Amino acid sequence: MPILRSPVPPHADSETGQQGGERGAGVEGSPGAEGSPGAEGNRGRDCSPVLKRRPVVERIACWSARHRKAVVGGWLLFLGAAFVAGQLLGAQSRPQYDPGQAGQAERALHQLGVVTPPAESVLIQARRAGQRFSGDPQMRRAAAAVVAALERLPRAADDIVSPLGPRGASLVSGDGRSALVTFRVAGPHVSADTTVAKDVAAVAAVQARYPGVLVAEAGGASTDAVGNALMGSDFRRAEMTSVPITLILLLAVFGALIAAGIPVVLAGSVVVSTISLLAVLGRWLPIGSATSQVVLILGMAVGVDYSLFYLRREREERAAGKSFGEALRIAAATSGRAIVISGVTVMISLAGLFLTGVDLFTGMAFGTIIVVGVAVAGALTLLPAVLSLIGEWADRCRIPVLGWRRTAARPSRLWAGLVRRVVRRPAIWGGAAVLALLALAAPVAGMRIGSPPIDLPDNLPVVQTLDRISAAFPGRPAPAEVVITGRDLGGPAARRAVTALEATASARGPLRGPISVTSAAGGRALIALVPLAGNGSNTDSTAALLRLRDQVLPATLGRVGGVSYAVTGSTAVGYDWSAVIRARTPLVLAAVAALAFFVLMAAFSSLLLPLVSIGLNLLSVGAACGLVTLIFQDGHLQGLLGFTSYGAVSQWVPLFTFVLLFGLSMDYHVFILSRIRERWSAGASTPDAVIGGIAGSAGVVTSAAVIMVAVFSIFATLSFVDVKMLGVGLAFAVLLDATVVRGILVPAAMALLGERCWYLPRRLSWLPGLSFEGAAAARSRRPRRAPAVARSRVGVTET
Repeated sequence: MPILRSPVPPHADSETGQQGGERGAGVEGSPGAEGSPGAEGNRGRDCSPVLKRRPVVERIACWSARHRKAVVGGWLLFLGAAFVAGQLLGAQSRPQYDPGQAGQAERALHQLGVVTPPAESVLIQARRAGQRFSGDPQMRRAAAAVVAALERLPRAADDIVSPLGPRGASLVSGDGRSALVTFRVAGPHVSADTTVAKDVAAVAAVQARYPGVLVAEAGGASTDAVGNALMGSDFRRAEMTSVPITLILLLAVFGALIAAGIPVVLAGSVVVSTISLLAVLGRWLPIGSATSQVVLILGMAVGVDYSLFYLRREREERAAGKSFGEALRIAAATSGRAIVISGVTVMISLAGLFLTGVDLFTGMAFGTIIVVGVAVAGALTLLPAVLSLIGEWADRCRIPVLGWRRTAARPSRLWAGLVRRVVRRPAIWGGAAVLALLALAAPVAGMRIGSPPIDLPDNLPVVQTLDRISAAFPGRPAPAEVVITGRDLGGPAARRAVTALEATASARGPLRGPISVTSAAGGRALIALVPLAGNGSNTDSTAALLRLRDQVLPATLGRVGGVSYAVTGSTAVGYDWSAVIRARTPLVLAAVAALAFFVLMAAFSSLLLPLVSIGLNLLSVGAACGLVTLIFQDGHLQGLLGFTSYGAVSQWVPLFTFVLLFGLSMDYHVFILSRIRERWSAGASTPDAVIGGIAGSAGVVTSAAVIMVAVFSIFATLSFVDVKMLGVGLAFAVLLDATVVRGILVPAAMALLGERCWYLPRRLSWLPGLSFEGAAAARSRRPRRAPAVARSRVGVTET
């Protein structure tokens, strides 16, 4: 028969389902309170002994507090070992391959050891009107000087072709004002970025001797070298900018230097250790340089967020009169559990990238899952240990200007007033917000996926040189590259097939001539270069690629036994990326949403709240992707953000943005819903719980959102267009989550659902103990048939 018990006080760890008396039975009395005798020695013992009935996160926090020196020492040892291992073992990395048939061709070339040396071009261009290469001695002397300078670098340049030589007729532009000296970078391909620096220096010396003509170099190796240097500079700038900005914002939140520094130190250690680990794992996993940038973005965001949630709850409980151990345990049972659920949801979302089968996404998934996992582990273990170690020192070193800051924030009257209005008229407020987000998401329907010809700022000299070369020597796009492997490639059947392939080219057809075929890897492979119609990315080029793949090659090489082939090249890479994104996005979306639903259902013991959270996440992600489309595809604000639109959105950004935002949005949903459920479990009605939960969590959620938006906005200022896209999309989505979703859509949806928010069928009572209630309370919550008894349920247990 049911036995009544008194409701749990608002600041008790009501989520554990234990009464205050049970909780206090394991506490060593009041001497552990700050300011009392023995506080220093009792900070860790306030948590002991740990009852087995308590949640795992609470037991972990108490164990970490009691063994604080060992935990802090262990983390320092882990950080040092990861850094040393990254420096010693991170020199090699497994290559990343493009998806589809283009990736198959790249793998074949790599396995055969076939490496095409990067091609470079030196532009000699007239500066004055009337200058022509054929009749201007200065231009011709400059070309001869470039050739002589390159020939003096036998280990840096190879296969030099001059406009002055027998093969130079095609290296003079139609108007005669430009000429090219072409060559290939000699030496090992892996060191081409370093080797080409000698060539660039030699060309710069020629330019200094002939100021009357433009002499400039550009090509694959020099562009890569500039891009890698710029990426490293961006990476350092992001690190140097994000840390001070985050610290300043945290100072505004806490008003004390030590408390503000704790989240920054935790987030920084999480990022450094993860990047070091990825350097080691890169020997076996496809982890590229872009993964490090994403790890920095995400690691700083979640590391600071998790620390902020935990610290603010612990300080709030101490301000309410709890001892240090009590405050630590309540913070672990509430914010700590929210961190676990949020982290699990983020990692589940990121794991959806594995379903794409794309190396770039696989590397990013490994990196981001590791950084979130390390951040969760740090919040659960390192934070309690550090707080136990420094005790009340966390509130010292206060900033004079911010000395008025309260340890515990009061409920926000502004947010309470807004939510109260929404709860009164949920259909009107919620409907207007939904329509606004749908309008923002509308441009996604016209999103085009593609890559810029050069993902570098237009003001770089190498990019300007490439543009000048393209204008002076307009030509067809890079040809399709057919990699042919198999046995007896020199036999009669293979030769007939190659001849038939060459015969398919025509001056006006989809495949343009001439088709060149060369032997590679000691005769174990053939490489056929097939020029395609179009500009490389339009419908003509795509149609030509499909004709080559689906008709021409099966009718020629496909009839030779023991021979296989795959087509790569810039057109093939772009097409395969788009095809994979279109095919795999629905699968990733469905899998991520389904797994997140089960986690949230177990967390909140509710069938409808997970559906609401997933729906609102999709709305905010769609609106963010719509804004990215408007800005980067359609070219709005390109002057302000410092980029030039190429009429598409980068291939990897939309899908990665979806999975990342889907997980990050759960940060706020889980934290806000946990506060709402805490009040509802203490006896409040659903509308009152919604108003109190959102108003009570307004300070910490707003602070976390401001910090996360600031960190993400930094990446919108960096040089690479795809990183700008990611930064703008993430910052805008977080802003929406912290304002429109939190202030309007969540309360509107919960007000419309009423007490049905907490409905869970009896047959799902077996769900594991992720709930924000303890086992006893979870068992007592059966599906209710009448809302009238909802408020009395919190005081009922079954025997």
